[in-house]
Amino acid sequence: MERKAGEIAVLHTLLAAALSLAVAGVAHAQSSPPDADRIGQLEAKVEAQDRQIESLRRALAEQQRSIDAIGSRDGEVQARQLDALRARGGSADASSPLAPAFVAAGAAAPAATAPVADTSVAGVPASSAPAAGPVQSARIDDDGRMQVGRPPEQLSRPPEIAQIFDQPGVLTPRGKFILEPSMQFGYSSNDRVALVGYTIIPAILIGLIDVRQVKTSSITGALAGRYGVSNRLELELKVPYSWVYSDTVSREIFTGTAQDSVFNADGHGIGDVELTGRYQLANAGPDHPYYVLWLRYKSRTGTDLFEVTTDCVTRCVANATGTGLPLELPTGSGFAAIQPGVTWLYASDPVVFFGSFSYLHNFKRKDVSRTVLTGAPEGFPQTTTEFIGEVSAGDILGFNVGVGLALNERAAISIGYDQSLVGKTEQNDEDTPGAVRVILGTLVLGGSYRFSDRTSLNVALGVGVTRDTPDVSLNVRVPITF
Repeated sequence: MERKAGEIAVLHTLLAAALSLAVAGVAHAQSSPPDADRIGQLEAKVEAQDRQIESLRRALAEQQRSIDAIGSRDGEVQARQLDALRARGGSADASSPLAPAFVAAGAAAPAATAPVADTSVAGVPASSAPAAGPVQSARIDDDGRMQVGRPPEQLSRPPEIAQIFDQPGVLTPRGKFILEPSMQFGYSSNDRVALVGYTIIPAILIGLIDVRQVKTSSITGALAGRYGVSNRLELELKVPYSWVYSDTVSREIFTGTAQDSVFNADGHGIGDVELTGRYQLANAGPDHPYYVLWLRYKSRTGTDLFEVTTDCVTRCVANATGTGLPLELPTGSGFAAIQPGVTWLYASDPVVFFGSFSYLHNFKRKDVSRTVLTGAPEGFPQTTTEFIGEVSAGDILGFNVGVGLALNERAAISIGYDQSLVGKTEQNDEDTPGAVRVILGTLVLGGSYRFSDRTSLNVALGVGVTRDTPDVSLNVRVPITF
């Protein structure tokens, strides 16, 4: 409207100038000596100026009608048009006289105040509104409405969290590659007491006692690569390398000594290579959780328990105290496996809840055998091959749940719980002697820090809460984006 008022003032100025020129011309004609040609020229100029004045009057009347039309519009409609221009990526009617005024003048576009989902709790700041400043561009939509600025991107990716579990919740963007070196340290200590004998009165045992304490330390370095096939699909290849060391302190069976003996073993080498594919389902809205389906295949490229030499497990010719322990520790499980699962994330300001469900199936192995020490004197075979038959490792049902909180734009923390139910191992379609179901429970604390848009650091500390779970595990990851 200010522009219209300015145009009207200009028209009034032009009209006054034209009238002044006309009057001056007539006065000059009257004061000059009679001259037919000069009078004719003056009359022609007056007629031309009259035509210009009439044209200006018509234009002025047209502008006045436009102003009256604008003034008669409902105030709420005008307010809505202004709000559309102010909002993030808002649109306004291109036919409105207000729209071109904003675009031509480069009016400031204030930041949006519309409520949006806050993803800053995930360790990454929420998508901010465009900063206040001049409107850089405008375009006309298909419905004839003018689009001012750039519309905000839809929240289609899950919020990022400090990764504490094996499966990440955010996929790699399309065309991006993430190289993730990692290092994991684990320590476990288990005690076992075996009583072989009978009691004559309570608390008095006649027989032999086998007491063992096994302490195992492991370091696993891994190099993982993830590639975003699309914004909803990624593939990952992970190659681990393990160093394992074990100390077994025991008072072995069939001996009458009370002195402890120590059995040491170690091993190192490549572990089981893994290949994983992940696909994110379409999100139903900001008030709904995100779901990522994944399928992991684990090979058996690592050295397994059946490939290493085992100390004799029954009475040997010259060694009646066979430990039954491997002389070299394996670096793989010995079974190929496939594991489907689903990861979910739900943002609820100021935190993000997340978790997963999975089922790991170990493929059965046939015609399995192992190499065992005989304990025979020199000159006799020192090892023998013991046929085991068909072995099926127990399947694993797992789930975990956690919560993440952003401390600032770069740092975030997470806490969670992971549990796995391991089934019984079968040999030749029967439960192996002493096979039991095992529950593994781990309390996990973790944090992440983003050094730059390309590099970040994730640290996760796990503490075993069940007897069969490793006492402590520390995992450090450094994902690098290319």
